[in-house]
Amino acid sequence: MAEAVVSAAVSTHSVPVPTSLPVRAVLPWAVFVGLLALIALYFVGAEQGATSVFAGAEVHEWVHDGRHLLGFPCH
Repeated sequence: MAEAVVSAAVSTHSVPVPTSLPVRAVLPWAVFVGLLALIALYFVGAEQGATSVFAGAEVHEWVHDGRHLLGFPCH
């Protein structure tokens, strides 16, 4: 009788086990996101300067507020 009470009181909640994420699955995405971040940083920070890729002021106008938000001077 005592065994039945003890076994009923013991909870059998399952504890979630974290799954491992292999580096091979993450690495291509990390490189892709890093490349996108570098391209965005170039357009916000350096475009319309000495290393300008596109002529004109269109890119500058598109990223103008972002330049100020990130602390890049532009005028």
